[in-house]
Amino acid sequence: MNAQLLTSTPPIAEVIDELRAGVRGEVLAADDERYEAARGVVYGGIDLHPGAIVRVADAADVAAVVDIARRTGLELAVRSGGHSVAGHSSTEGGIVIDVRALRDFELDVEARTAWVGAGFSAGDLTNRLTPHGLAIGFGDTGSVGVSGITLGGGIGYLVRKHGLTIDSVLGAEIVTADGAVRVVDAEHEPDLFWAIRGGGGNFGVVTRLRFRLHELPGIVGGLFVLPATPETIAGFVAAAEAAPDDLSTIANVMNCPPVPFVAEEHHGAIVILGMLVWAGDPAGADAALAPFRALGEPLADLIHPSPYAEVYPPEDESYHPKAVSVTMFVNRIGREEATTVVDRLAASDASLRAVQIRVLGGQMARVPTDATAFAHRSSRILVNVAAFYEGEADRPARQSWVDEVAADLLQDDTGAYVNFLSAEGEARVRAAYPGGTWDRLAAIKAIHDPENLFRRNQNVPPATDASPAVSDAARLADG
Repeated sequence: MNAQLLTSTPPIAEVIDELRAGVRGEVLAADDERYEAARGVVYGGIDLHPGAIVRVADAADVAAVVDIARRTGLELAVRSGGHSVAGHSSTEGGIVIDVRALRDFELDVEARTAWVGAGFSAGDLTNRLTPHGLAIGFGDTGSVGVSGITLGGGIGYLVRKHGLTIDSVLGAEIVTADGAVRVVDAEHEPDLFWAIRGGGGNFGVVTRLRFRLHELPGIVGGLFVLPATPETIAGFVAAAEAAPDDLSTIANVMNCPPVPFVAEEHHGAIVILGMLVWAGDPAGADAALAPFRALGEPLADLIHPSPYAEVYPPEDESYHPKAVSVTMFVNRIGREEATTVVDRLAASDASLRAVQIRVLGGQMARVPTDATAFAHRSSRILVNVAAFYEGEADRPARQSWVDEVAADLLQDDTGAYVNFLSAEGEARVRAAYPGGTWDRLAAIKAIHDPENLFRRNQNVPPATDASPAVSDAARLADG
């Protein structure tokens, strides 16, 4: 055990006093009138009570909080957008570093690069870049924190055109467990730079990210809703796989919500609520979209030319859904698998249940598997099975349904996407980081966080032996 750690945890009131004396940002405790709002996260069913929430003002604040957490032994959580399905954005009785005030923004339009504070959401940053005809691919939700989604990979509307979010990362500023503020990139601490591109929050608190930006004057895209049948689902997936890389899609096969753009008679029916984004020459959009439109008469076709920022519409901040989910990669969604999806969705009475299908490939697959800590470059399709639950009594049945659907769809690819994992245990985290990826991450963790201070995440514990991976990581750190 590190000699700097206290033998017992001091009273939280003492820790709060030390925090307030040591940081420029705000420190909220349970007796603060803003505490209740500040401790909330996106998903319902997560009701944690941190001992202190620190709204850090800069990297120096982060370093001070990290030092206090290390010395006191209090559990440390990091919040950006608050979208962790597992509840890792908060802690019971520990300290939350809230990075949402870190909104530095340095844009170089000519070089097409930007330094971006970790406090930005995907939607905020996209809105900043769109007037310049520039973009980064994030996910499908605008309120997700830029740092959170990036550290896990980032699979969204530009994944086939420009790859994962991490494929656009040129560098980062990160505060590690020793309190050091480091700037890492391909030339400076390349081992740590490799690890944070896919390795999640295991290695420190990222305070800024440097992105390569992509020219994107506009898109042709929007919602496309079809009745869900085995034929339309399999056809949608086949069309997405055959499409040019300029087209990325997300198909939510689900019971239709009461949306105004679908006739009321179809509300509650099982539909494909698809989002299609064409990021190429607008003149080629119609030909690329034609196979989808040939699948049948749509219930809604809202595809149109627009600025890229329209992919992130405004969200209701008061909406806190309670959901269970399982994420997986699959090799195929053909007619047999599509039949399973339709039958399983029809048999459930959850208020909302969905099988989300994201066809991958394109630029994402062209990056070498070992170039980053995201190890699933050859995976063809990402699936996320989810269901809403109403309360704790209802949750086990919904979890059982989700698990059964996932088991029905399980194929040869046993990997997992770390950003979609809930609290599922070490085996599932290992599925996100298979084989040598896990070993290399654990070795780098042993160098930069040997006490596992950053454990409130999909955790990779530090390696404890003198394995070749540890030696190689130490050599890289020294070099």
